[in-house]
Amino acid sequence: MRFSKKAKLGLDLGLLASAVIACASLLSGGAQAGNTTENIGGTQAVYGNIPPDQIEFLSTGDRIKSVAASGSMMAIWETLEHGERVECIDCIPSVEPLLYEADPRTREIAAWWLRRRVFGVFGPGEVYERTLQTLAGDPDPRRRANAAYALGEFLAAPGIEACALAIDKDGDPNVRAAAASALGRLNDDGRGALTKALADADSRVKLSALASAGRINTFTDVGSVARLAGDPDAKVRRRSADLLGAMRAKDAVDGLIALTSDPDANVRNSAAHALGQIRDGRARGALEALQAGDPDSLVRDQARMALRRL
Repeated sequence: MRFSKKAKLGLDLGLLASAVIACASLLSGGAQAGNTTENIGGTQAVYGNIPPDQIEFLSTGDRIKSVAASGSMMAIWETLEHGERVECIDCIPSVEPLLYEADPRTREIAAWWLRRRVFGVFGPGEVYERTLQTLAGDPDPRRRANAAYALGEFLAAPGIEACALAIDKDGDPNVRAAAASALGRLNDDGRGALTKALADADSRVKLSALASAGRINTFTDVGSVARLAGDPDAKVRRRSADLLGAMRAKDAVDGLIALTSDPDANVRNSAAHALGQIRDGRARGALEALQAGDPDSLVRDQARMALRRL
């Protein structure tokens, strides 16, 4: 069947109008009454009565309590993440024990969910205050350490003083290491507590303090980091070299040059990289020696790249 030009134009305009109406219906979220599903529980409270395929699934309070009591790490993550906006005060006692689980990922998501509560966590005698008390006086060092990690994840100012005190007073190195790590998460050196941790006798504490020092915007104690270039633990020497390079610490160039002769290849590699970051001409001779004669090919390559940056 043939159509005139005028008829064809009318047909095209009709199709275009139908398409526009369909798109407008989709964009407005409109649907036939028979396809609209009523949301229930927390989902309806947050999002209202819209089709469930257009919203994020929300965990119910019963689901949160059930998974917290006996769920796997993955189930806990999924449930708490989808329960971020679900206010469930009676869920809090079920989630709080997760702060002391062995799995650090479980502890992290539990603290994340708890710190987002409007009520039931930060008031007098509630979860946050109990966590402070656990760090200060629980007889089990594992619980004290986990409490320190939790205080870091809560991102609240009282945790700074509590962690600083733990670094100064706690007799267990795992607790002191956890407290030093928490200060990095809180972006605060605890009025010099991190410097004290850098001088700790235990390598675990020093490594945690070095990691945190690299995260804290205002940390400038180059001297305490540079002294660790002579530490008996190769991991500490390596991490101190990494941090000195990141800090562009010209005052530490001599110590880093000394590390280019370290017996550990990883330390020499980090020292070469740090000297390249600092870009001080005094390092040229040491870097040329590494490039020409180091037994480790990665160290030679690192020295070559560092020389190009001088």
